[in-house]
Amino acid sequence: MNELIGNIFTALVIDQNDTHYFLQKNGVTFRLAKEEGEHQLGEAVEGFGYLNQKQETVMTTAVPESRVDNYAFGTVTGVRRDLGVFVDIGLKDKDIVVSMDDLSTMKELWPKKEDRLMVSLRVDEKGRIWGQLADETYFKALSQPGTDELKNKNITGTVFRLKMAGTYVLTDDLKLGFIHPSERYREPRLGEQIAGRVIGIRPDGILNLSLKPRAHEAISDDAAMLLTFLERSADGKIPFTDKSDPEEIKQYFGISKGQFKRALGSLLKAKKVKQEKGFTILLEETKE
Repeated sequence: MNELIGNIFTALVIDQNDTHYFLQKNGVTFRLAKEEGEHQLGEAVEGFGYLNQKQETVMTTAVPESRVDNYAFGTVTGVRRDLGVFVDIGLKDKDIVVSMDDLSTMKELWPKKEDRLMVSLRVDEKGRIWGQLADETYFKALSQPGTDELKNKNITGTVFRLKMAGTYVLTDDLKLGFIHPSERYREPRLGEQIAGRVIGIRPDGILNLSLKPRAHEAISDDAAMLLTFLERSADGKIPFTDKSDPEEIKQYFGISKGQFKRALGSLLKAKKVKQEKGFTILLEETKE
């Protein structure tokens, strides 16, 4: 059965009930929802096989792009710290897990809900499907070299590799980008969708990117620090406002209350945060 799971194959319709057709291939019976289309007994149907959440063998004619030996982006739907991250590849009744063994040991850099991961599928000896992250070789083959006219242009893209030297990105127009630690306020997560600008093009065509604003767009370092604290917080808020105790501010942030108020004021003016019931709260449109 394992050679069928996670792959495309053709099976014969052998039976049906009110909601499903039953198809057989190599002695294995698969369920196919009737809502996907009409078929006749004895008809050969091509589809994708998998085990659903109930561990039933299922076929779908809505074949996902992520398959064994075939990579595509999927959307993160959830995280389990003791297992890994769940990814929607387009199956109606099953998300695929990328194992924690394939993720960073720094769990704060794991993908979050709505992030994107480029995955293919692998099937273990028990027939379970796992997501397999694309490696750097795949992204290099997928991408196109950048050219000089891109310098200083704004770009968007998806983080696909985290390294000590910096962060690698696939831009939405299929260029490779690199973010040096000096060109960011915080390290992006794996799968995070970022917006930045091109500050140079390497001889190999990889774009050097910055996540910091241009000089005329820049907020103060103190304001950037507060944003980082808010983004790193579990629920997008911190228990400090412009009414907070100066000593507590100094102990927590390492800046004076005056510096804190100026930084907070700039964020309030830019509509990046709000104050409510003793908390400073990151506004939804600011969250990544």
